[in-house]
Amino acid sequence: MVIGAGLIAEAGRHLPELPGTERAFVVADRSVADRWLEPLSRGLEPRGLGMVFLGVPSGEEAKSLPVYGALVHQLATQEAHRDDVVVGLGGGAVGDLAGFVASTFMRGLPLVQIPTTLTAQVDAAVGGKTGVNLPEGKNLVGTFYQPRVVLCDTTTLSSLADRDFRSGLAEVAKYALAIDPDLLAELERDPRAVIAREPEALERLVARCVAAKGRVVAGDERDHGTRLHLNYGHTLGHALERLDSFSGRTHGEAVATGMVFAARLAEARGLARDRDLTGRTVRLLSALGLEPGGTLPATDRVLAAFRMDKKWSGGARFVLLEDVGRPVVVNDVPDDEIEGILRAMGATG
Repeated sequence: MVIGAGLIAEAGRHLPELPGTERAFVVADRSVADRWLEPLSRGLEPRGLGMVFLGVPSGEEAKSLPVYGALVHQLATQEAHRDDVVVGLGGGAVGDLAGFVASTFMRGLPLVQIPTTLTAQVDAAVGGKTGVNLPEGKNLVGTFYQPRVVLCDTTTLSSLADRDFRSGLAEVAKYALAIDPDLLAELERDPRAVIAREPEALERLVARCVAAKGRVVAGDERDHGTRLHLNYGHTLGHALERLDSFSGRTHGEAVATGMVFAARLAEARGLARDRDLTGRTVRLLSALGLEPGGTLPATDRVLAAFRMDKKWSGGARFVLLEDVGRPVVVNDVPDDEIEGILRAMGATG
């Protein structure tokens, strides 16, 4: 993992040794390619790597089996070999897709992740999860596959649309609430440098979140125990994304709503020691420019979506907080309990 400004234009300096590699197959959508492909090409020149651009749709539309199939066919047509490298250049969706392609073509090509969004830099590009969506649910097809290196060029964050940047801050809030109480205290005290995207503040923030996730993943790479804590807010978040057909709320907006739901559920169960956990969550999200809420789907549709979550095991599984920085996994939450919280948040049914 390398974090800093200007890394794309000097990418070749930061790549590991890749004996036999001749070409870099760069997976990116058109908007990212227009901005960053040329600097990346310059950055790879000192390593003597030819670059082949593999264009994909933007956002979650890229994470589909048809797009995956088109990419592996292109690799075959281009006669890619096992020493060539796949580069995921873009947001979390492109990184997940590129990782899945790299992990499966010829049973594994070297993978380099170059995340260009805040969501991807602090979360999606870290930890080795790859995958694509099905109409039935998010990330239902995928692998665990670690990249050779992740280059987090914080320069890319300055050009993000405000909504995309705020979406990434939802993942930052997740770390602050569930994993790193000291980060929470800092954000509650004064988030202005982060909101203003001051370069030094962003480098510190990305490094802080990556370190937090790295500690968790190191102890549970395959998602059997403590890594589940990183899903705080994601059970409802993924359901909302699916019910919006991946085109309504952003990932971060959905997760923000999921964290408010989880806080309400923890309070209702008497699990949360902080009786103002929901209020504290809402205040943090608001300070970061996120206003969780919006129209919620009917409760029966949400419950049906939960059943397609890949972590469903005879019942809905939630990560809840006993206190900030003290997450626990709660299984088999009854439907009526879930419905009560959803209705309190404005859902019908």
